[in-house]
Amino acid sequence: MDLELRELVLKYAAINASKYGKADFKSVMGKIISEKPELKAKAKEIVPIVKEVVEEFENLPEDEKKKLMEKYKETEKKEERERIAILPPLPNAQKGKVVMRFAPNPNGPATLGSARGMIVNGEYVRIYDGRLVLRFDDTDPRTKRPMLEAYDWYIEDLEWLGYKADEVVYASKRIPVYYKHVEKLIEMDYAYACLCKKDEFKKFRDNGMECPHRNLPPEKSLDIWGRMLEGEFREGEAVIRIKTDMKHKDPAIRDWVAFRIIFESHPLVGDKHIVYPTLDFESAIEDHLCGITHIIRGKDLIDSERRQKYIYRYFGWEYPVTKHWGRIRIHEFGKLSTSSIKKEIEKGTFTGWDDPRVPTLRSLRRRGFESEAIKKFFLSLGVGENDVSVSMKNLYAENRKLIDEKANRYFFVENPVLIEISGFQPEGVVKLPLNPVKGGTRILKASNKVYISENDFRKFEEGEIIRLKDFCNLKLNDKQKLEFEFAGWEMKGVKKGKNIIHWLPIEDAMECIVLAERDHSGKVEKAVSKEVGKVVQFERFAFCKIEKVEKVGEENYIKAIFTHP
Repeated sequence: MDLELRELVLKYAAINASKYGKADFKSVMGKIISEKPELKAKAKEIVPIVKEVVEEFENLPEDEKKKLMEKYKETEKKEERERIAILPPLPNAQKGKVVMRFAPNPNGPATLGSARGMIVNGEYVRIYDGRLVLRFDDTDPRTKRPMLEAYDWYIEDLEWLGYKADEVVYASKRIPVYYKHVEKLIEMDYAYACLCKKDEFKKFRDNGMECPHRNLPPEKSLDIWGRMLEGEFREGEAVIRIKTDMKHKDPAIRDWVAFRIIFESHPLVGDKHIVYPTLDFESAIEDHLCGITHIIRGKDLIDSERRQKYIYRYFGWEYPVTKHWGRIRIHEFGKLSTSSIKKEIEKGTFTGWDDPRVPTLRSLRRRGFESEAIKKFFLSLGVGENDVSVSMKNLYAENRKLIDEKANRYFFVENPVLIEISGFQPEGVVKLPLNPVKGGTRILKASNKVYISENDFRKFEEGEIIRLKDFCNLKLNDKQKLEFEFAGWEMKGVKKGKNIIHWLPIEDAMECIVLAERDHSGKVEKAVSKEVGKVVQFERFAFCKIEKVEKVGEENYIKAIFTHP
């Protein structure tokens, strides 16, 4: 990690110096934490390293500094060219004047679907030197009840993906602002208090007829509005509607609800309010107040735009430029929504929001995915209006490109079978390659008591010659009695493929469990205990993140998380 960190510091020191003439420690530190949010918890440890590398950079001869600045400046330009090549230009966008927003409902953590919105908005803001607003649309305390933890999780996940919000807005804390705007609309006779029961209004709406309250004088609607705020009505007895066109071809546009009564404590603001704006109203007001210039939203939300444009027309505002994209369906997860995940967590099916089986960013981070892989995955899907159906295999491929050369190799023997090899006296050690790119070796004891996988053992027939990878050959004499004998050191007589297997000497093996769709248990090399927090490759099995070493009784065991094949 030290070498990787120093390289990252050098990169940002050079980029910062190329822009401002001198590398600034605070700016470099900010970039490091933005790219690697997991380092925030280790700030005290990395500060001395960052300071040291920045100082080393500043003390370099001018020609060397210039070379580094050109090198990393070109890297940054290349990354921007790649972004521009992938994402189509935003209509009517001016450099330095683009403001975009990512607006989640924090009723759960960010999912893969959320990541798409973070990445595409974040990339466009970078391309146009704009501003990114993170807005929490959290004005539904019941149906999509916010989770307190999710607010911070979204900020963390956004930073993990490499973006930092220029402004964070909590809609639930700004409800009085929305009250003022709806009161103005009522005064202008563009909104009114409706006392119809839900079913009654549906009949009026479906038949394109005005309800009896639509033409109440503004003063009367304001009086009812005041009584709503005072708690004089029960839920469903009174709402505020925006006047639209009761003959509109789409009934969903006709006089839609802007405010309703909800007697429910809000996780963030408690019992301050009993009248809450609908998402369409809150979002319309906030997009204007935040100065949003461009909105990217799902094509299923076109009706929301049509409803909101009435408010913009009434106030004389200009509606942001909008772009609609199709839905993305990931085969492996189907229709696994935030609410359905929550139910499964409550039932005990999943252990939490970072369970390896759920499609949240917390889960992918825990599994050891690189944020860059997720970015490339979503950018490759584009922003077209057609629905897209993809497999996680596409994401695995992107991640594999990034971790393959970094991940050290180890043996993991699932469902181990302990065998004893007769016919030779074990001595010395076996040296195996640690990393195919960086090099290095790992050491296992040359032993005649080794573990092999039950799956491997089952497929061999008596009389076959088997090769313990990079160690020796053995012959299976009696399958029932687990009798094997030494059959030489060379590869001669060994079928490539199924007959070359991984193994573990009893002296260098420790217990391991891999959490996945189906948990896997077995034995792993003891040296893996030095890889906590890193992704390794268990040969012939999968890439896995070593989460921790736990003690059960007198024995230590490795807890790993399945990353991908």
